Amino acid sequence: MEIFLIKLLQVALALSILVFVHEGGHFLFSKLFGVRVEKFFIFFDPWFHLFQFKPKNSDTTYGMGWIPLGGYCKISGMIDESFDTEQMKQPVQSWEFRSKPAWQRLLIMAGGVLFNFILALFIYSMVLFTWGQSYIPLKDMKMGMVFNETAQQAGFRNGDILLSADGKPMKRFDIDMYRMMSNAKTVDVMRDGKKKTIVMPEEISLLTMVKETPAFARPYIPSKIDSVMPDTPAAQVGMSKGDHIVAINGTEISSWNEFDMQIGILKDRLAAAKPTTKDSMKVRMATFAFRHGGTGHIDTVKVTLTPELTLDVGKASLADFYKPVTIEYGFLESVPAGAKYGIGVLRGYVDDLKYVFTADGAKSLGGFGAIGNLFPPTWDWMLFWQMTAFISIMLAFMNILPIPALDGGHILFLFYEIITGRKPSENFLLRAEYIGFAILILLLVVANLNDVLRWLGYM
Repeated sequence: MEIFLIKLLQVALALSILVFVHEGGHFLFSKLFGVRVEKFFIFFDPWFHLFQFKPKNSDTTYGMGWIPLGGYCKISGMIDESFDTEQMKQPVQSWEFRSKPAWQRLLIMAGGVLFNFILALFIYSMVLFTWGQSYIPLKDMKMGMVFNETAQQAGFRNGDILLSADGKPMKRFDIDMYRMMSNAKTVDVMRDGKKKTIVMPEEISLLTMVKETPAFARPYIPSKIDSVMPDTPAAQVGMSKGDHIVAINGTEISSWNEFDMQIGILKDRLAAAKPTTKDSMKVRMATFAFRHGGTGHIDTVKVTLTPELTLDVGKASLADFYKPVTIEYGFLESVPAGAKYGIGVLRGYVDDLKYVFTADGAKSLGGFGAIGNLFPPTWDWMLFWQMTAFISIMLAFMNILPIPALDGGHILFLFYEIITGRKPSENFLLRAEYIGFAILILLLVVANLNDVLRWLGYM
């Protein structure tokens, strides 16, 4: 429950910031060109709102809604998600959106996307300035990687050290590493002190690599225990920090990668057993062998795992075995570095969208549950800001898509007007808004339904 609340607070704070900045972009450009803004709301407010206020001598009502699906900047003289047709029947006023030149209306509509993207670059810059950039180079991971069955069929072997893809060095273990490998014809690895080239099969895609369980490639991490909390299954059998788990139910292991695989097997058995039967308890009663860090003595014990089949130990991380490389940035250095990093994130995100139009890609769509899982289970400000910047870029790109009801749809019609010199009719714009709104609701339902199905174990 605590983890759920921490993630919920992070999602709420991130979305509040991003929605405020996005709607603020529309608001500021509207004010710049003398267009009246009737409402400025964070989140939607059908039927009721959490609060609202209207400053004296102001045309704008400010407030917060209760549905965190976005925000709302009600601009006078514009057909938007409010579907306010009565206003459009009145004579055109000088302070209305529809009275302004097309280029001004274009900037007003693009303001939200522009501000979201600038915010992302600013956050990335400040993250680099505050925390720097720490990572463990792939070439320094001397224990190599652990590969799944698909990777081993392609020619990889456990312990291979990843070097380059199509001759381009792979620097760190992240999504860019997978992206480089999926787009490459050949991948170079170091195996037993010798360089070896592996020809990548054409059918392996980025989506295949990251969706498979276990994933295509993961760093080898020895099964060393980093911490043990009191009154946990591990503490009850005498495990402590520095011990190594060496076997589960008679199967020898040496890494957390193998540990996760064995726990996965137990979870499959537990899913097949009825929760109230003795078979369920038999699955939870597992035999563990662990080597004491101080003496090297090996104990073999029966452990009653939690109902979620956890041992409740802290796992050693890569930083316990390798020295990270840290790059520090001054303030002036952080700005171009953050911009370069953000543009790289955008380029990767756009490239990955091609998978959405596949069957597996559609299943990978996620709603609020998927967004929540982007954030860590503990409050870490660096990770929080990194995820907020990523979602800001994601929202900016999604909003610029030429779908009616999104900013991109309005921008598309404005480009049509600028090129042809003709305005689309108000009836056309209204119908387009209805269609676009229906598409967005459908996507929202599909994405959140996927979250529910994943939670229930059907996906």
